[in-house]
Amino acid sequence: MLNISQGKASDFCDGMTRRHFLRIGGLGMAGLSVTDLLRLRASGDIRSEARDKSVIMVYLPGGPSHLDMYDMKPNAPVEFRGEFDPISTNVPGIDICELMPRQTEIADKFTVIQGLRTFGNGHDPYEILSSDPRAATKLPPNPVPVFGSVVSKVRSVAGGDVPPYVNVDNLHLLRPSLNDDPETAAYLGRAHEPFRMNGPGLENLSLADGVTLDRLQERKTLLRSFDSLQRGFEKSKIVTSYTEQALALISSNKVRDAFDLSQEPDSVRKLYGPATDFLLARRLVESGVSVVTLPGRFPATIGDFERGSSDHWDTHRHNFKFLRLMLPQYDRAVSALIGDIYQRGLDKDVLVVVWGEFGRTPKVDTAPGFVGGRGHWPEAGFILMAGGGLKMGQVVRETDRHGLRALGQPVTPANVLATIYHVLGIDPTRTFPDHSGRPRYILDNPEPISELL
Repeated sequence: MLNISQGKASDFCDGMTRRHFLRIGGLGMAGLSVTDLLRLRASGDIRSEARDKSVIMVYLPGGPSHLDMYDMKPNAPVEFRGEFDPISTNVPGIDICELMPRQTEIADKFTVIQGLRTFGNGHDPYEILSSDPRAATKLPPNPVPVFGSVVSKVRSVAGGDVPPYVNVDNLHLLRPSLNDDPETAAYLGRAHEPFRMNGPGLENLSLADGVTLDRLQERKTLLRSFDSLQRGFEKSKIVTSYTEQALALISSNKVRDAFDLSQEPDSVRKLYGPATDFLLARRLVESGVSVVTLPGRFPATIGDFERGSSDHWDTHRHNFKFLRLMLPQYDRAVSALIGDIYQRGLDKDVLVVVWGEFGRTPKVDTAPGFVGGRGHWPEAGFILMAGGGLKMGQVVRETDRHGLRALGQPVTPANVLATIYHVLGIDPTRTFPDHSGRPRYILDNPEPISELL
């Protein structure tokens, strides 16, 4: 697993320095961890029909309130509809929360899917990343790989100088030590876990002090001479190939430049504001990364008391107070990302997916200690999609008049992932052998959301 440390998981900042990201690490002849990674990827099956499209998945940790964002019920009783009013957008019939005015100007560039039905009730994105509902905080026995790992397996191409799957920041609601890693590659192998930008392991992708790129080139030459000594061995060409790929990844201008936000004009950085992770995600897919995952965390403080600060969407308490502070930040980040992708002509090639593990209870809580909050509600949630060459400017499916559950067939995580695979040109009915050699489908339900195609 590769990691690039970025500091505290929940912090936002106005920029990232070259020094933070572009230290390139301790590369010794005896320990090419990147080479090992690429060698592990040798078993990846390259699909000729897989297109050069990318996905940015924004996970809203904690469960965002569908009724207070994209599935508002202004005619429902007050105990359901809450405190916010809907406002119209530039697409007739699409109304969203009054606290998200920037998105009203770009509704023709996104689609809202209502009535998402999930099956777990815990704070773990594993289900929406894999469609497997068996995890709460710990992975189930013999888990299935998440979609990013499947994409990595299918799209890992020898000679590539960018990783296919990148995680910008950890996706856990709280401390990662409390949970298993939700972005598991399972039986596809650790080579297909995401390239991580937080946590330990910076040395995996940096040169030790005093090692310049010129010295790196000298080590390339020396490594080639060692490889030439192995010509009599059957695997010598494979060793040479993966050494070259590892060195290419480490010294690639494309990789280093993608992390350097100082290359962006001031006007673009101002557009995103503190949501630098969203800007970084756009730069990564533009550089050739196939899948980028990141959490949408928006810090809010409403008072000096227990649970008075939050950077997640688990609003059991003070739902409306927190959302009054969080939604404008969210609105700015999401509208900047979607608008930027369209402005740069990437809307046919980049799909943005925004969702959480479930929605919130339609009826506002009145229990002592939870007054004004909304609880977990797997029966109904939402998905926001933009770009990817799909049909935009619409609301897909609907919930009942109180927002309790979908009318008709609900959308499930499997349907969402099947749609993502469709965009990426990957057959959602394909299988891979698990650790016992038994073929496992990547999805139990490979039906994409037909209204988007």
